[in-house]
Amino acid sequence: MASKKPPSRSKSPDAVALLKAGQRVATIDLDSRQKSFTHYIDNRRTWAKHAKLDLEMPQHYCITRSDGAMVSDNEATEFNEFAQAIDAIEHTHDFIVIDTPGHDSYLARLAHSLADTLITPLNDSFVDFDVLGTVDPENFGVTGTSRYSEMVEEARRQRQVLHEAATDWIVLRNRLSMLASRNKRLVGEGLQELSQMNNFRCVDGLAERVIFREFFPRGLTAVDDLDEITLGTRPTLSHVSARLEMQNLLTTMGFGDVLANSGVAARDAA
Repeated sequence: MASKKPPSRSKSPDAVALLKAGQRVATIDLDSRQKSFTHYIDNRRTWAKHAKLDLEMPQHYCITRSDGAMVSDNEATEFNEFAQAIDAIEHTHDFIVIDTPGHDSYLARLAHSLADTLITPLNDSFVDFDVLGTVDPENFGVTGTSRYSEMVEEARRQRQVLHEAATDWIVLRNRLSMLASRNKRLVGEGLQELSQMNNFRCVDGLAERVIFREFFPRGLTAVDDLDEITLGTRPTLSHVSARLEMQNLLTTMGFGDVLANSGVAARDAA
């Protein structure tokens, strides 16, 4: 299999940064209801054609959702399509980035069991914290783990038994406020406590920046060239800050060695 296969909701910057580092990258969208990953790739391709840009593109697959009457038949059909995609790319690409759906499914569990690196983005609130664990309403102390956390642990155990390899689970704390707050402190303390129970790394992710939302319609990321031709507008300090934040995040997650020889690092240092 490829060296890293992270089911990830922060998948777009990961894939583009790896492509810019000279890696051979394939992407798979398992979220056939929302298809946000596929829409992002389509947007990137369309913007590249419109602006006459040579934007890096991964080899992309979107697994079709099967809606037959029998659940077993649906799972078999989806598994076969997923297996064919993996067979086509596992020996020809360095990284496979997989986007999994937010709901529990057969393919989501399978993808989790394959992952060398699992990235779980989490908005900085107790609403999203509930995805991983429960808290006491009086003192906000962690009282237990969630069904999703238990599913991840089972997938990691299966991978350890079958492949004798551990999965690096990263919980990515996104939409961080620039200012200190009681909520920010309490969520942080809860995640640190939960990380000891579930053996994951908690990493501070991306701040709440409007600029990140503006990238999606054009399929761009903060690691793309920050010039007026690529962006379609004059670059601002927000673009530069977002780029530095993204590179620091990728380094913290463990992709620093891969990116060390890329143009991304060279341009940021300039």
